[in-house]
Amino acid sequence: MAGKGIPGLEHLHVWISIPFCFAYTVALLGNCTLLFIIRADAALHEPMYLFLAMLATIDLVLSSTALPKMLAIFWFRDREISFFACLVQMFFLHSFSIMESAVLLAMAFDRYVAICKPLHYTTVLTGSLITKIGMAAVVRAVTLMTPLPFLLRHFHYCRGPVIAHCYCEHMAVVRLACGDTSFNNIYGIAVAMFIVVLDLLFVILSYVFILQAVLQLASQESRYKAFGTCVSHIGAILSTYTPVVISSVMHRVARRAAPHVHILLAIFYLLFPPMINPIIYGVKTKQIRDYMLSLFQRKNM
Repeated sequence: MAGKGIPGLEHLHVWISIPFCFAYTVALLGNCTLLFIIRADAALHEPMYLFLAMLATIDLVLSSTALPKMLAIFWFRDREISFFACLVQMFFLHSFSIMESAVLLAMAFDRYVAICKPLHYTTVLTGSLITKIGMAAVVRAVTLMTPLPFLLRHFHYCRGPVIAHCYCEHMAVVRLACGDTSFNNIYGIAVAMFIVVLDLLFVILSYVFILQAVLQLASQESRYKAFGTCVSHIGAILSTYTPVVISSVMHRVARRAAPHVHILLAIFYLLFPPMINPIIYGVKTKQIRDYMLSLFQRKNM
């Protein structure tokens, strides 16, 4: 099989690759830095930061699964990819996207317990529970995505070996198949709706309770401080779900839009959260910011 890149914009691949390469570099440096700080500073071995470490790991895997091959297409026209490698890439991309949604939900639960049940925070969010939440996120993603590669292997592909995309996205592969692909279409939509709607619903519900608890605090300073601990998480939610919503709306409102519009949106969804999340948490989280400043001060001494 082969990836076509961005149909209609092949002549601009080299120029398009520049912002993508920059975003990927920022994502690598930012998430690796977050993981290093959380590992090095014992004060950050708390539930909130352990969930953040999970998010950073997922973002590293997500961006690294697609971007190197994408840049190879843009720079070297290396479009070939084996069918097996294509299925593996698709499995990792979709599985880790589901895991990211689960971790964002877990982080919302963390903020809910910290603000609404502060006296029970350490007894509720134990190391054992955090491990179970992490394992549940992995099991859910793997369970939901495992059927897709097996379903795709049974199709005969008569519409050519070229995928009209930069990476092996499920529906882009399905479009090359002959025969009845209705089950794949329905299953893909059902999983996406189940994950986005269910996870987002519980995240919103958590913040309804958080808002109620914050508004009941006596002083404005206490309210500001309590809600301030949620700003980074809200930023991460917006960076993850906003591209999903935009892409979904575009698919329905602008069906006749050029294919490259939808592909660029898909790449934006893949690259934007891994790039922006470390920046959000690095700037907004005092403990991480203080550790970074202490590192720079040591080097300047």
